[in-house]
Amino acid sequence: MKEIVKRFWPYIKEYKFYYMFVIFGGILIVISTAATAHIMKPLMDDMFIAKDKEMLYYIPLGLIAIYVTKALGKYIQTVSMEYIGQSIVTRFREILLEKIISLDMGFLYLNRSGELISRVTNDIGRIQFFVSNMLPDMFRDILAVLALVGYIIYLNPMLSFYTLIVVPLAIVPLMYIAKRLKKYSHRSQAKNADVVTRLTEVFNNSEIIKANATEKFEVKRFSVDNWQFFKINMKSIYVGAIVSPIMEILGVMGLAAVIYVGGKEVFDGTMTVGEFTAFITAVGLVFEPIRKLGGTYSKIQDALAASERVFDVLDKESKIIDGPKELDTDILSIEYKDVTLSYENYNILDGVNLTISQGENIALVGDSGGGKSTFMNMLLRFYDPDSGYVTINGTDIKEFTQKSLKHHIALVTQRIYIFQDTLAANVAYGEEYIDEQKVIETLKLADAYSFVMEFEKGIHTMMSEAGANLSGGQRQRIAIARAIYKHASLLLFDEATSALDNESEKRIQKALDAYTEDKITITIAHRLSTIKHADKILVLQKGNIVASGTHTELLESSGIYKKLAGKLD
Repeated sequence: MKEIVKRFWPYIKEYKFYYMFVIFGGILIVISTAATAHIMKPLMDDMFIAKDKEMLYYIPLGLIAIYVTKALGKYIQTVSMEYIGQSIVTRFREILLEKIISLDMGFLYLNRSGELISRVTNDIGRIQFFVSNMLPDMFRDILAVLALVGYIIYLNPMLSFYTLIVVPLAIVPLMYIAKRLKKYSHRSQAKNADVVTRLTEVFNNSEIIKANATEKFEVKRFSVDNWQFFKINMKSIYVGAIVSPIMEILGVMGLAAVIYVGGKEVFDGTMTVGEFTAFITAVGLVFEPIRKLGGTYSKIQDALAASERVFDVLDKESKIIDGPKELDTDILSIEYKDVTLSYENYNILDGVNLTISQGENIALVGDSGGGKSTFMNMLLRFYDPDSGYVTINGTDIKEFTQKSLKHHIALVTQRIYIFQDTLAANVAYGEEYIDEQKVIETLKLADAYSFVMEFEKGIHTMMSEAGANLSGGQRQRIAIARAIYKHASLLLFDEATSALDNESEKRIQKALDAYTEDKITITIAHRLSTIKHADKILVLQKGNIVASGTHTELLESSGIYKKLAGKLD
């Protein structure tokens, strides 16, 4: 717990002003709680035994004043702590998301989206419950215990010994229970990630589920994770629920000892009835916050487990490190020098050498798994070579900042990404200011303007989730328009026209030919019409460039390409 508090401390200390209110509210609570016990002495000795009539007025008014003060203190403290907690947690969501999306693509590929969503929502939510709900109660209860223990010792030091002896007795079982709860919390949060992952998968694949009538099959698979989640949570409840009974049993043992010893002192005349009543009231008041603290301590383990999962992500370092230089000119040349990249002892790229110059149109063909997408992704620094290096304009790509590098690169893949925003915002993705005239021009180049104008709101039409209100071909044309709008000097097309009919592809290809004359274009395609006019076609097999040349040259010189061309045609 100490380590977690230490990690949160830089954020907590920024709220000094609000903590002043927390402390002020706590002081009001402490004073009023101690006063609740102290007023019992005059209530018994002066009002009931001495029958002082003035006390009939003072005692009720005093009780009202005590509880008004206590209520005010609770309100001030709760609101202040809630503000601190909500603010810290809101910031942490942003910090965690920023960290996750800044990590390398290898991390994002290996971790399920449901797992990452669970970290940002569920884990942060558990921390929020602790910071905003449990922490104020814990702070208030600690102050109340300190004040009441001090008052108990002040009233009768010897008698207080019998009362407080139960506190250390409670620590041992609490520590054991806390350890078990933390383990169950880790398992619960991991299983919650499985549940979120399953739901994400179901909603993302709803079409294929409907097409195969596998609704019951998917519900059954979800049910397995869901009920495992239930069982883990119940184990945590079984263990956590025992804290309160243990604390109550130990508390009543202490109370029994106080009644016996205190009763003897009243019989012997060394303690008045009022003093004993004040003491027993203080004891009753002190055991309630102690019991609550025991329950809170057990629940803290859930927040600690969530915090560990959150900081586990925050502590990860990206394998892709920014360089010190800004790429402030267009990409004029690209060179691969002995580039090798392997994954699980399998060479995805194996000693690739290639030079590409401005204005060249390069096409990549080959069997699935041959390394085509990896070849392209290396330019985006989704991965770095295990050996060799990639240069841009004669400089190692690792020397540039990723932001400046990607500013000059536009990517279109067969998996189209449409955001829940206007169509214009999707075309001008990432830009705070949208040049509407430029959007219209790029839509025309991408053969998308005509269908966009059929929408009632045109370029201001709001896109549904994943672009569900567009056809596959329309989504692909929007993605091509996005690449054109960026006006990058390097265009990467990975099956960028796979959803288009031949006529649409020809129109877009004709527009792109003129647009890309002064740019580098690298294309992966499974259609011969897309690649046969490329300046150079590279044939990749098992991470190697086994042949290169124009379409005509390769048909004559490469048997592998001839077979591939037959499949592509």
